[in-house]
Amino acid sequence: MAEIEREAMEYDVVIVGAGPAGLSAAIRLKQLDSDLQVVVLEKGSEVGAHILSGAVLDPCGLDALIPDWKEKGAPLNVPVKDDNFYMLGEAGQIRIPNFPMPPLMNNHGNYIVSMGNVCRWMAEQAEELGVEIFPGMACSELVYGDNGEVKGVVAGVFGLEADGSYGPNTEPGMELHGKYVFLSEGVRGSLSKEVIAKYGLSDGKEPQKYGVGMKEIWEIDPAKHKEGSVTHTMGWPLGSNAGGGSFIYHLDNNQVYVGFVVHLNYKNPHLYPYMEFQRFKHHPMVAELLKGGKRVAYGARAITEGGYQSMPKLVAPGVALLGCSAGMVNVPRIKGNHNAMLSGKAAAEAAFDAIKAERSGDELAAYEVSVRDGAIGADLKKVRNVKPMWSKWGLTASLMLGGLDMWTNTFGFSLFGTIGHGKNDAEATEPADQHKPIDYPKPDGVLSFDRLTNVAFAATNHEESQPCHLRLGNQDTPIQVNLPKYAEPAQRYCPAGVYEVVEKDGKPEFVVNFQNCVHCKTCDIKDPSQNITWTTPQGGDGPNYPNM
Repeated sequence: MAEIEREAMEYDVVIVGAGPAGLSAAIRLKQLDSDLQVVVLEKGSEVGAHILSGAVLDPCGLDALIPDWKEKGAPLNVPVKDDNFYMLGEAGQIRIPNFPMPPLMNNHGNYIVSMGNVCRWMAEQAEELGVEIFPGMACSELVYGDNGEVKGVVAGVFGLEADGSYGPNTEPGMELHGKYVFLSEGVRGSLSKEVIAKYGLSDGKEPQKYGVGMKEIWEIDPAKHKEGSVTHTMGWPLGSNAGGGSFIYHLDNNQVYVGFVVHLNYKNPHLYPYMEFQRFKHHPMVAELLKGGKRVAYGARAITEGGYQSMPKLVAPGVALLGCSAGMVNVPRIKGNHNAMLSGKAAAEAAFDAIKAERSGDELAAYEVSVRDGAIGADLKKVRNVKPMWSKWGLTASLMLGGLDMWTNTFGFSLFGTIGHGKNDAEATEPADQHKPIDYPKPDGVLSFDRLTNVAFAATNHEESQPCHLRLGNQDTPIQVNLPKYAEPAQRYCPAGVYEVVEKDGKPEFVVNFQNCVHCKTCDIKDPSQNITWTTPQGGDGPNYPNM
């Protein structure tokens, strides 16, 4: 808003997001030149508060950034000891042997970690180098320069009126300007989305694909705990309804990460990803593991799944996209943190060279080249066909053909070239009358839980007087379009119970309980009318994950 006057602070590099990508960039910049002025802005109440991950970390990114991380006390304390893959049926499971799998699927040498704790440790390393880190500072808009370049962000706006306007108690925030701005917001970041659209960075690329990942931390019976054990499953309960699978990771202190991923390109709008997760825990293998234990935390987050062919152009004038903002997850490995770290390092090196050459506000072309022609590109190219094979031909074909393709890519070639994705995930949703409703068992309160009970274990909180950060393009679309055509799937695809259809005066009404939001951004992705836009709430609001 032009009439709003704000103070401005000048930096060499402004970084949005204190995840592994943003913190790696900050650390590398200060390693290269301790005099550079670097700031990291984090919307969570503290570094790590909004971090949710599959939590098996390939340390290659950390090796490249901080080679002596062990000596510096990085919280990588649980090495992977065994790898298990299962195909589940409703009453049993079949172990998939490890030997046919391509080497890249091997988890030995990796660590089961809390990425929240890893990021907290990385923040300590960054601050020791002189990086300024401001948690609780949500970045609500971009600042553009005279030539159309990104020159900064607006951060720290508080106290807006309920309708989003500025009132007498509004703190207008401040502008933070940089020679370059790095966006490391994670999946479907609001500023990254704006940059991608404004500069056409996805032109000529495949549409980005996503999954929704849900995770609980359980404390289990010590007799059943196997520290360092990693298990992945496919098959039941999803079957042919959707792609996806689970992970079960045994960390230390008798704790287990139990997670479930549902690919968001599913067709049936009656599908209920959260309830698929809850049903999964009743599989005999999983139920026996969790019996006598207790759930201590819950969270959910969208995951980028498009891979190499969906990665947008990474740079525009004055700005670069890092990590999951650009979609650098290796889907079959369920890993992206290593690539996030490597991207932060590469962006920092490109910015350092540019600033040294007295440049600013231009495109960091060297970063783009480094990502696509370096370790990140090599990692993603090898697995680029697994997700589209799964989407087009189903689980069994993707296991066989995807495995073959990963093997041949290990030797530098593919029999399939590069397969496209086709529709985006919203377009994949089909009308409700083409599908049967799915009958889900009621949660038992022991192994499975209703959404609102679980959301309490995400410790999410939003100031109720602030504007709703989940914005509807058209207020009438949920009831007039999505309800009759798609049975309003927002009631089901949201893993936090944000959206409801209730009856008021004999008529259906769409309700948005934004206080429940855990910032997964599934609604921004899956809404079939693309009518919901996730925006940044005021700083510090949202989940507060203790150890996720």
